[in-house]
Parts: sequence; structure tokens; C-alpha cells
Amino acid sequence: MSRRIEQSTAKKVKRQLKPTNPHAAGIDIGATSHFVAVPQGTDPQGKEVREFEAFTCGLHELAAWLKVCKVTSVAMESTGVYWIPLYELLEAKGFEVKLVDASRVRNVPGRKSDVLDCQWIQQLHAYGLLSAAFRPEEQICVMRAYLRQRGLLVESMAQHIQHMQKALTQMNLKLQHVVSDLSGVTGQKIIRAMLAGERDPKKLSELRDERCKNSKETIAKALEGTYRPEHLFALRQAMELYDVYQRKLAECDQQIEAHLESFTDKSAGAELPRSAKRPRGNAPEFDLRSALYRMTGVDLTAINGLDAYTAAKVISEIGTDMSRWPTARHFASWLGLCPGSRISGGKRLSSKTKPCANKAATALRMAAQTLYRSKSALGALLRCMKSKLGPAPAITATAHKLSRIIYAMLKTGKPFTEEDDNEYTRRRTQRTIRNLSRTAKTLGYQLVPVL
Repeated sequence: MSRRIEQSTAKKVKRQLKPTNPHAAGIDIGATSHFVAVPQGTDPQGKEVREFEAFTCGLHELAAWLKVCKVTSVAMESTGVYWIPLYELLEAKGFEVKLVDASRVRNVPGRKSDVLDCQWIQQLHAYGLLSAAFRPEEQICVMRAYLRQRGLLVESMAQHIQHMQKALTQMNLKLQHVVSDLSGVTGQKIIRAMLAGERDPKKLSELRDERCKNSKETIAKALEGTYRPEHLFALRQAMELYDVYQRKLAECDQQIEAHLESFTDKSAGAELPRSAKRPRGNAPEFDLRSALYRMTGVDLTAINGLDAYTAAKVISEIGTDMSRWPTARHFASWLGLCPGSRISGGKRLSSKTKPCANKAATALRMAAQTLYRSKSALGALLRCMKSKLGPAPAITATAHKLSRIIYAMLKTGKPFTEEDDNEYTRRRTQRTIRNLSRTAKTLGYQLVPVL
């Protein structure tokens, strides 16, 4: 019996994993310093782990030490934004850099420390057990940075609009209840006139735009209040800050427009058909739709629910090269829009979508919410899924469908063919009838239509 145990133990020893990447290093990223682990015996001084300052000079020392240790591939944890300078520097120095999701390397055996973290990352990377997180090409990364900055500016503008609403409410001025948007034409004219000294509700109501739904009389009633100086001061400051962010938003749009001109033209000189979609309030001032068409070679705004700004946000997160994902299913799974697959003992425990902070998926969910009244197949899909699953899963399912359409358009370069809701309902009815007929046949029955 002991001889059998010895033989089986010997076999297990022979079958141990061998490092597939012997020249791999692991880095634990920090705000003030980085811990780096290299393979055993590669450092001339015998130090397998070293700490480097996060200053630029420290990053250059880190790269030089990796060269001395003959490291060719580096894996690092995606910690906040602290990894970006080191990632860019190592990539420029010729290293193969893998950015790893923190959830993949968090199960460190033993006590957790910075030294053990970098050693654990190095060990996993040496055995080829880490996969790199997706990072688009440099040109797309620049576009992504501009659009994310633009999003922050829009959020700040929205905060100052809320400050205006608060000041108006404290003065019992119900302007936000009689106009659809304080940043619109009517709201801006009335607020600026109030800050200029006008207090007569009738004169202020004369500034109403003809497209406003409420009458001048209703607006005049809403503008009767107490114009206290402290609340007017808060309103003035909120308006001034709003104007500042508007100017910064215009500067950001100029940078985005100039950067989009640097992309290769894939439209082959084809003319872009006109679109009936109106740009939203915070949409860029320049022709973003035409710029995206030259960049991708397809008109993504032809998809129901997608405007130019939403399409630009999606492209800035995923890029234009769909070869990174083998199929549309892989692409939707990466976005976090696929149903979960928690199965144990042959039973499905949960089909809930896994939590994911993907900004492209967030943009697609926002686009899906606009399809409730759409007379298209996507609108019919959203309404059908809502009645079947509920609002939140229906939005996710529609966003999943949008992702597959975008993948197909960017992969093949073919335009989107719109389908109305009647055609979708007809195909769904036929599919249901086929499924019912198949089920009835297996039970020994025949499905007969009612005359």
C-alpha cells in the first residue's frame, strides 16, 4: 500500500505546472509607491521584491530594474487611476503589460500585504493564469478621455441647475414646474431677467417661448414670490457657475472635433443620409454624426434609440475593432448584458446579470429606456420583455440586443435595416405557435387553430 502511495505521489510531482512565462513580473499598484516582484534568481542582489516611489523618477528606476532582471512581461492590478502613468511608461519601454481586473487576483493565500500581493500576481502571471483587461488603441483612449471629461462637465452643469431650482423654491417661485427645463430658452430668459432686476410677473411671462406648453397667465402665477436678497445671491452664483461650465463644455467640444479629424476615413466617400432625430439639449454643437460615420464607415444613429452622442460614448469605450471578441455573444458578455449562469447540481440557481461598471453598457441601457413608445422592433421587444420580466430586466435585454446590432454593423460594415413593431410581433407569434405545436406533438396532441 505504501509503495502505491509513493508511486501516485511521484506521478503528481511529475504533473506539476510549469511556468509558461518565466520572465514575468507582478506589480501591486499604490498611490505613493509600487511593489514589484520578479522571478527567483533574476535580481543580481538577490532581491525578489522591491518598492519604488510613485514619482516619475521612481517609475524610471522601476523600468530599469525590470530590464536588469530580464523581465519581458508585466502584470499589474487596475487600482483606480494610479496604474495609468506606469502602464504608459512600461508600454513605451517595450514591455508587454497586462492590466488585470482586481477581482481576478484578490484571493491572496495567507495574510494580505503589499509584498504578498505583488508576489501572488507574479506567480499567477508566470503560470499564464491571468488574462489582460480590455484597453482600446491609443487613439480611442484619447477620445474616451475627452468624452469622459465632457460627461463630468455635463454633470456639474446639472448640479448648478439643481441649485437654481433650490433658490427659486426658497423664494416660492414655481418656474421649474411650468417650464420643462430651466436650461431651456424660456427658463434662461426669465432667470436672467430676474437677476437683472425685473420683478413684474407679467413682464417676465412675456419672455415665454412660443413652443412652451403653459400659457403666459400660468407662468405669471408661478413667478409671484418673495425675492429675498440671500436667495437671489445664491441664484446668481449658480447661474454664473453654469455659464462657466457652458464655456468649458464648448472648449471640450472643440477638442473632440479636432481629435475626430485625425481618424482614418472609412466612409469611402459615401454620403450620409439625413436623419430625423433631433439632437438633445447637451449634444455637441458640431456635426458629430458625420464624424462618427467617417470614423466607423457605418451610421450607428440609424439604430432606434441611439443618437450621435450616445454612439460616440459607446465607440469611445469599445473602439472600432471587433476582432477582439470572437462573436457577438462574447461582446455582450464583456459588456455585462448577458444573463447569469449560476448552475450547481444541474440546477440553475440564478440568471441575474452580473454587476458590471462598464460605461458602454450604461450608455446602451440609457438608449434602451427611450424605446418605450418606439414603433420599431426594438420598441416592441422592450414592451414585450417588460410585460414578461419587469422594467429593469427588459431594459437590460434591449440593451443586449443593441449591443449585438452594433457588433454586427462594426464587424461587417453593413448598414442597419430597420424593422417595425408589426413585423416583430408577427415573427414572435409564429415562433410561439411553432413551440406550442412541438410541445403538443410530444404529448400526443395536435394544435388546431380556432376558426
